[in-house]
Amino acid sequence: MAGRTPLTNAGAATEADAHKPDVAMVQLRTYICTELLPAFPALNTRRLTALPSSSGIDRISLLPDALLCNIVSRLPVTDAARTAVLASRWRRVWLSAPLALIDEYLRPSGNPPTVTAAVSQILDAHPGPFRFVHLVRSHMDACQPQLARWLELLATKGVQELVLVNRPWPLEVPLPATLFSVTTLTRLYIGIWKFPDVARLQRGTSFPCLRELGVCTILIKDGDIEALVARSPVLEILNIQGSNKGLRLRLVSQSLRCVQICGSVVEDIAVVKAPCLDRLIVEHPRDSARGLCTRVRIGDCPKLHALGILKAGNHILEIQGTVIVAGIKPSPSTMVMNVKILSLNVCFGDHDNIKMLTAFLRCFPNLETLHIMSAKGVYQAGNVRLNLRFWESAKPTKSVEFSIKVISFCEFRGELGEAAFLKFFFRSARALESAMITMRSGSFSTDELSSRVKQVSQKMVSKSCKMIVLGSDGPEGGRPWSFKRGTDYCFKDPFSAVEWVG
Repeated sequence: MAGRTPLTNAGAATEADAHKPDVAMVQLRTYICTELLPAFPALNTRRLTALPSSSGIDRISLLPDALLCNIVSRLPVTDAARTAVLASRWRRVWLSAPLALIDEYLRPSGNPPTVTAAVSQILDAHPGPFRFVHLVRSHMDACQPQLARWLELLATKGVQELVLVNRPWPLEVPLPATLFSVTTLTRLYIGIWKFPDVARLQRGTSFPCLRELGVCTILIKDGDIEALVARSPVLEILNIQGSNKGLRLRLVSQSLRCVQICGSVVEDIAVVKAPCLDRLIVEHPRDSARGLCTRVRIGDCPKLHALGILKAGNHILEIQGTVIVAGIKPSPSTMVMNVKILSLNVCFGDHDNIKMLTAFLRCFPNLETLHIMSAKGVYQAGNVRLNLRFWESAKPTKSVEFSIKVISFCEFRGELGEAAFLKFFFRSARALESAMITMRSGSFSTDELSSRVKQVSQKMVSKSCKMIVLGSDGPEGGRPWSFKRGTDYCFKDPFSAVEWVG
């Protein structure tokens, strides 16, 4: 695998157990399918029965073909195919209806070979178009000829949205290069594959209609994601999951609006030129516990609106070529004026963390919404006293004093460092309109939480702030963001757990 960067958590399997998925791989695949992949289109999966007409007239057959096609296209593909036996007109309707092929509905016996055969039969029988094809149930290592044939058929039959996930093991099942011949795609999600060698593709090969791309646990060469973005001239959403070798990404795109990277070891993300980018989310960088840092370089992105989840101590922020360090004085070259929403992960017991928190805040003078996840850490007596003195003498940044309207503080434990920051914030934030504090699960009772919040907000300078105090029954570390929510522009704030906060 020279030159390839495996985007996966799993270790290498021996030849003897190469086809036996371990627990971690099953969990990984379940996570990909439930948390990362787009939802199925709305289909009617209930068994339908026709009520007899009191007049004996077949009213459904009186409907125009266009409406019947619409009805058939909203049925699971097997039910849609059954309509063809009703009459010659219905067969014509079925053949012209854009279908949704979802192999979840093709597994009555749970037998992967049966599912594979059914997919092949449907793709051969229907002339297209297919508006949505979702294939996650076949062992692709055992049906590589069929896979290549499927992609050839989909290329000629106008598929618009394609989800293609391999059933592990093995991880190195090659994804056929014929994928690049499916030029009608508007949305593509691929998971647990070895990616084709982009350098060997013919010049001019591209996805001219692709607007959303998801790459989940893929073996891929350095630079191939950038090449894929370059070959997708209208791409708006790029999602990457599962890189366990240092991912280096250089973003140059005239169309990208949202980039999300989660569960990955990331060395460097450089936003070189992305005039439409408004969301950049790097969540849960792996191996940060071992001291590995991620450099986030903000260049030409004049519409960047939401940024996160920056982890103090693990993310190195660079703006227009200047590395942001604690104590840096703000200047036009170190500020991003258009960012309105910022999400941070901070350990309030770490003095270096809290110094970087204020450094980050100075970079975004027009912030309106601030999300903070309080990270668990080891508190040392000297640091506690140092941190308390820091917040007592700290001067508010421009954003804290004049522009932040909303703050959400998650995983509140009532520790001295957290309380000192909140006291500083509430006595400084003149424009604050709403605040939400969520306690860490199991820390203390709701009454105790309310009492502690009352203590930290006694000197709140804003007289119109609406305060919400919540308990938490979620996992440790909270969940301020989800992969699907980040790409959903129905939500103005991709980090907000409560929509009024955004």
